[in-house]
Amino acid sequence: MYKEFFGLRANPFNVNPDPRYLFLTRHTEEALACLTYGIQSRKGFVLLTGEVGTGKTTLVNKLLEWIRIQQVSTAFIFNSRMNVPQFLDYMMADFGIPCDSNEKSQILLRLYSWLLERYRAGETAVLIVDEAQNLSEEVLEEIRMLTNLETFTEKLLQIVLVGQPELEQKLKQPQLRQLRQRLTLRAKTQPLTLEETKAYVQQRLRIAGSNGQQIFEPEALTAVHVYSSGIPRVINLLCEHCLVSAFVDQQRVVNTAVVDVVARDFDLGDSLNGVANSGPDSKVAPQSFDLAEAFRSLATLADRLRREEKTSPRKGNYEPNS
Repeated sequence: MYKEFFGLRANPFNVNPDPRYLFLTRHTEEALACLTYGIQSRKGFVLLTGEVGTGKTTLVNKLLEWIRIQQVSTAFIFNSRMNVPQFLDYMMADFGIPCDSNEKSQILLRLYSWLLERYRAGETAVLIVDEAQNLSEEVLEEIRMLTNLETFTEKLLQIVLVGQPELEQKLKQPQLRQLRQRLTLRAKTQPLTLEETKAYVQQRLRIAGSNGQQIFEPEALTAVHVYSSGIPRVINLLCEHCLVSAFVDQQRVVNTAVVDVVARDFDLGDSLNGVANSGPDSKVAPQSFDLAEAFRSLATLADRLRREEKTSPRKGNYEPNS
């Protein structure tokens, strides 16, 4: 809708976890290095946690890109609300392992035989479980038992658990202490700092085809950081709707006023004190907000903008569907 107006080839703030847009901060590089090292070294169990919207799935997709290059056999489970039989069936199907029996013992024997074949061929097998904070204790215990598939020296199956901070709290339960003790490596994603937020937005604009012309004023990006608390997913949604709003008004550069209007529709609070007192070297304290409520407000805002675009007279030469 606004791409041609701002000289872009693609949508820079799509909320899909596109690994092309992965922004490598120090924390992200450490997390990615931890994951790849854990798999290459056959450590067996790696944990990746982070707050909602901080880029865990994007990081996992980048890991999957690397895994494909390495030609590693992978099972990726993204729906964690399963019982044990469902979990085993999905894992076997995603690995591409045929099994004629529904008996758990036969499934595990077939899996062990397949893993040994991979190991003898010098290959690695990786099981990645996203949204792992939703796994039941029974499934978590089954995953722990899968780490018993090993030789005298190495684990046959590498397991990556990905989840929100609630996963760490769940693993602290006494009944899961055996699983917790087997976690050999831990990685975390973090919200962005103010400077990282500015660099993050500029990188996404550049990848989307920006020729370097200013689209967001520096003060506007400071406001985006304050309102979003540095959470990439919220940064994307704020910037997306700021561009839509500026496009509707035929405004070439997004200023703080546009960010404030969009943020109020998010119910993210008043940023005037935080932004007005923030210089280029200042540290802006993130504000807390209800992320689910923010997403609901975004949907309301999107509907309003669509109605405005239909009823407002067209200005300038542009294609409304570009």
